[in-house]
Formats: sequence, structure tokens, C-alpha cells
Amino acid sequence: MARRTLSRFVLAPAAAVAALIGFAAAPAQAAIWSSSDQWGNYTTSDGYTLYNNIWGSGAGAQTIWVNSSSNWGVWADHPHTGGIKSYPNAKKVVGKSITSLASLTSNYNVTVPSGGDYNTSYDIWDTDYDYEVMLWVNYNGAVGALGTSQGTVTLGGHTWTVYKGDNGANQVFSFLRTSDSTSGTVNILPILKWIKDTKGWWGNETIGDVQFGYEITSSAGGLDFMTNGFSVSSS
Repeated sequence: MARRTLSRFVLAPAAAVAALIGFAAAPAQAAIWSSSDQWGNYTTSDGYTLYNNIWGSGAGAQTIWVNSSSNWGVWADHPHTGGIKSYPNAKKVVGKSITSLASLTSNYNVTVPSGGDYNTSYDIWDTDYDYEVMLWVNYNGAVGALGTSQGTVTLGGHTWTVYKGDNGANQVFSFLRTSDSTSGTVNILPILKWIKDTKGWWGNETIGDVQFGYEITSSAGGLDFMTNGFSVSSS
């Protein structure tokens, strides 16, 4: 699963390599900000925070570049080995309980490589980080969700295969889209209510981070991941 960007996670051994190699690979259009730092982050004027977030062991070079919260991307060169290496992402903080939310939606538009092992996903957390909800909108290669399958459900405008698991630190509910998508709208609130009201897997949690990005296991040789559009709206 994707990880929060906290200093308690193990440092990636290739951070120095990333600084030398990854930055040089950043696209020329990265006019506002770019970083090859392991925990590099930048907050946009409209309240989104972008993270490079190289958290897994055995990681290679990675550079994030940002034009805006809706136009950013990553170049990553992680070796073809097992284990998640990074989750570069954009985050919006919601800060409302499920029952107090009238709506929570998001739009996405991405360009992803045909090779490599990765998923493009939302990572949604409660404010205490006891629960993690992942929404995979596309995935490629040797990747899989934590836990056991709970069947298929249609929610929020998409059909998902649902997995329920526990990583030892928090419970994880993963929703894997049954067919890949590179653009669309997700109505997130019905998914959160389904977890609460239909399944009873959590209570009236306060939703904190809504993250969106690329959970990368391998991208040997260097691959580009581009976000052409992204936004989160709540009321």
C-alpha cells in the first residue's frame, strides 16, 4: 500500500543517485518546481501538496516535476525487483467526517507507460491513520492488492474488485477497477459510506488526506508518469 510521507520510514539507499540522475531527467516544462529528494514536497497556491515520496527499500532514481496541482509528473528508474519503491502523489486535505460530507468527488487524467510494475491510485486516509482506502484506476505488471477478495461492487461510477487486509499498522480496503482507465470522475463518498454502512468495517471516520498518484514497484530504464488533470472537490 502507499505510505504517508513521514520521516519514520526507512531511507531509500539510492537517494544520492536520484539527486544526480533523476534531476537531469526532469522534463523541461517543470517551470514551477521539481525535486529528486526522497521526501521532496511542494504546496501549490490552491492547497494541494505534491510529494516525491520514495519510501521503499532498493529504490532507484526518481524526479517529480510540477506545473500545477493538475499538471505534474514523475520520471522514475526503479530496478525490476519486488516491493513498492515509491508513491509520488498529490494530496488534498478534506477534514470532515463521513456523515458531515454532502459530496466528495475527484477527476483524473493520466498518461502512464505500457511497461513497468505499478498502479495509478487514490490513497484515502482517516485523520488518525487507522484506515486506508485505495482506489486503483489502472495497474500494470506484477502488482496486487493486500488482503483477500471481498467480491465485486459498482460504486462511485466504476466497478471494482474489493480487497480487505491489514498491514500491521492499519486496515486497508482496496478497490481495483475491473478495467483500466486513464481518465474519469470518481464519486468517492458512496464508497466511504459503503464501507461504513453496508460493510460496517469502520465508523463515522473523519477523512483527512485524499492522495492521488503512482505506486511504483519497478520502472527499470526510466519511465514517465504524467498527470494531465486532477482535482478533489468536497462539501
